[in-house]
Amino acid sequence: MILPVAGWSLDRAADATFTGGTDPILPTPFRIGAAGAATVAAAALAAAALWDMRTGRRQTVSVDLRQATASLRSGTYMKLGDGELPHRRNAIMGCYPAKDGRWSYLHCNFPNHRAAALGVLGVAEDREAVARAVARWNAEELEEAIIAAKGAGGMVRSRAEWSGHPQAIALASLPLLEIVRIGESPIEPLPDGDRPLSGIRVVDITRVLAGPTGARTLAEHGAEVMKITAAHLPNLGYQEWDTGHGKLSAQLDLRQPASLDTLRGLIAKADVFSQGYRPGSLAGRGLSPEALAALRPGLVYVSLSAFGHVGPWAERRGFDTVVQTVSGITTRQAELVPGKTAGPQFYPVSAIDYCTGYLMAFGAMVALQRRAREGGSWLVRISLAQVGKWLVDLGEVPPGSLAGVPDEFDAAELARWSMTSQTPNGPLRHLRPVAKMSETPPHWARPSVPVGHHPPVWPPRGTA
Repeated sequence: MILPVAGWSLDRAADATFTGGTDPILPTPFRIGAAGAATVAAAALAAAALWDMRTGRRQTVSVDLRQATASLRSGTYMKLGDGELPHRRNAIMGCYPAKDGRWSYLHCNFPNHRAAALGVLGVAEDREAVARAVARWNAEELEEAIIAAKGAGGMVRSRAEWSGHPQAIALASLPLLEIVRIGESPIEPLPDGDRPLSGIRVVDITRVLAGPTGARTLAEHGAEVMKITAAHLPNLGYQEWDTGHGKLSAQLDLRQPASLDTLRGLIAKADVFSQGYRPGSLAGRGLSPEALAALRPGLVYVSLSAFGHVGPWAERRGFDTVVQTVSGITTRQAELVPGKTAGPQFYPVSAIDYCTGYLMAFGAMVALQRRAREGGSWLVRISLAQVGKWLVDLGEVPPGSLAGVPDEFDAAELARWSMTSQTPNGPLRHLRPVAKMSETPPHWARPSVPVGHHPPVWPPRGTA
């Protein structure tokens, strides 16, 4: 259940309808179609609630499960000009047998995490050399060594093992997401405009997929979003095009006091600030929820972490694939859908990432509605691991239903769900927003642009 987490009654769900069949949509026992459709619908219902607040008019929402499932790997369905954008994982990223008979996962897509793993293992970037080195370690000891080296990865666990782990026990005390009042400020009516989020400004300093998807979703309902990154931070290229729809893109090096001051100036004129750093890590730069609520009373501060803000792993780095690994998802996927290679298997989308992004947008919009009714500054808090738990708790499809499930959508479906945007680098073919809304159809007012394309300055309102 998503809506009750935000304090909404279930009767709001009557405004949403679902088409496109049921899971399994792709070969996985997890109900990724239902999860994707539910989180997309929740965000659309939150946008509809803001529209109702503006106009007094309700509207209906429709979501296709198959299209929602495709959106959980939307980065794979892009063409820039005449060519597809490469989205392959790094060659040494993956699971390896360890000395103690367990499996160890190395997350190596980013150069810094790859360097951390290779440094711990003491080998060059060669898959066979990495396999030999992992085989000399016990899996849990390697997990801890890589985390200590500021890398990312984990020991493959079963669901039963994970349920008894101290971090899983800590997560069980948390809801799917939290929307918490953290400061006092006057009521702020929604700005004038003809879309649910017209006039709302969002500063997005998140990276990879979940957080950027959340800000992208706010943009598709009319928000002015400024994505902030820095030249020294690695990125995977295609993910920036995938999650950049509707956004301005600027660069600021937050290690520099002048850039940090510029960021604070942007936040002071914004409504939403979204970040995905480990809990507490931004406080030293004056960017904690409390500090920014004092800077900009009425701010909605959206905070994403890997493993939540409680428990022994609260400060641990993690990604969708890491959460799958340590929580038993890859083990269960391999049991019911054996892969082409031996060992644990990932489900065929980035369900935790994208669903978390849709939920971040949902939480931000609920908080904006509360600000417009009762004032206050708000903290929206969520983690990949909380969403992973929610996904698992949705249950599994009957094992027999997985026989013969295709691993790809047909070309006609993908064409129907796609659109072309004109970018500074040429035409970009990509998936369109999933939700259909009867009065305010979601769309992006800006195309994706290269990283750092814009100056870190808010344009005049209403110029998108």
